[in-house]
Order: sequence, then C-alpha cells, then structure tokens
Amino acid sequence: MEGTYQVKQTSFEGPLDLLLDLIEKRKLQINDIALAQITDDYIAFLENQGDFPIKDTAEFILIASTLLLIKSRSLLPGIELSKEEEEDIHDLEDRLKLLEETRCLSVHIQERFGASVLYFKTPSKITAPIFTPDKNTNTSKLYEHVKRVLEMLPIKEITPKAIVRKVISLEEVVESLISRVKSTLKLSFNEFSKRGGGKAEKVEVIITFLAMLELVKRGMIQVTQQDNFSDIEIETEEVGVPRYS
Repeated sequence: MEGTYQVKQTSFEGPLDLLLDLIEKRKLQINDIALAQITDDYIAFLENQGDFPIKDTAEFILIASTLLLIKSRSLLPGIELSKEEEEDIHDLEDRLKLLEETRCLSVHIQERFGASVLYFKTPSKITAPIFTPDKNTNTSKLYEHVKRVLEMLPIKEITPKAIVRKVISLEEVVESLISRVKSTLKLSFNEFSKRGGGKAEKVEVIITFLAMLELVKRGMIQVTQQDNFSDIEIETEEVGVPRYS
C-alpha cells in the first residue's frame, strides 16, 4: 500500500508485522535481519511524510521492540533479567498479543459495517422561518414604524478637524543660522532654507530671509549676491570648527 512503511533487506522485503510473524514462526532467522538498518529506513520514511503518523509509529515501536528482544535473546541466551525487566517483557508480549487480536477482529468490521442499523438518523428540526403578518399589517404601517426607529437612532456627530501648522519663530531661525554659519566656511541661502530637506515653504523662506537680515544688521555675517535673483552666499569672520560636506 502506498504511504505504508515497507522493510527492504536482502533476506526479506515486505511489511514489518509480516517480518515479525515469520520470525516468531521460525520461518526466518532474526540474525539475518539488520534492525539498525530498519530503524534508519523508518526514520527516513517519516521525514518524507506530510503528517506525522502517530498510530503507525506506535505500532512500529512495539514491533521493533519485540524484534530487538528476540534478537537480544538469540545473541545472549544465558542473560539473566531482573524482576522489573521480566515484567516489562511480559507487558510487551501482552501488548503484542492484544495488537494481533485487534487485527484479526478488524478484518470483519468492514464486512459487517452498516449491515444492521440500530439507530436511524432523525430528520432535522431546523425549519425555514415564514413571515405571517396579521390583517392589520400593511406597507404604510411598516413604513411608519421603520421611520420612527430610524429617528430614535443617535446621530453621529462629526467633529471638524483642525490642522495646526508648526509655528517657526524668528529667534529660533536666527540661532540656527548662527550655529550653521559658524560651523562651515561658507553657506548658501538656499541650502539653509531647505534645512529640513525637500522644498521649503514660502513662510519658511521669508522667516529665513528676515533672520539673515537681522544678522547682517548685527554685523555677525556678510552676504553677497552675484546677480539678480541668484543664490545668496553667507559668510562670517567668527568661524569655529569647520565642517566639510
């Protein structure tokens, strides 16, 4: 059967339970079977499975344990076992017998399944709802009731959103310009007005220009412009540690 583990060795090829049955009936020698190879093959078989087969794995462990016990006894016939080990062996043998009985009984289940029905399926009690209005119900009354219900519903109030723009003070821009012009040898007006990156807004350009005029008035900076509408170069004699970019 596809998806079922099969033992493949030189002296035997087939399902694991058949291997155990042949060994117990002495039709196959346990010493001709490599149990380590069976275990490695089964682990490789599990890795290729989508879902972990818990039932088949439990059966494999039981049969493999029995084969290991049989091989241990054949290799060490005079081994002395403790009381607990003897009890474990008897428990293993009982489980194997129970497994064999279950297999024998399960063969007849498929033949007898559904042959004699003891309990029949009861009809479903779920019925489709049917709307049965009385004689006083009409379209006008339904409209009035629905309208009244809608009027009683709370009205969702939408609060208008106010967008608060950041206020740029002249003092802040003056301090920023002083710091920038002291840390570099030369600074352009366009470069400073776009200090936040991207395109500067009109109000920012105006405040930056006023800050520049204020520092010119204080005598802290010198400005030059080569042509009309060209960029303004800002310089100062109070140069700190230069920063090259």
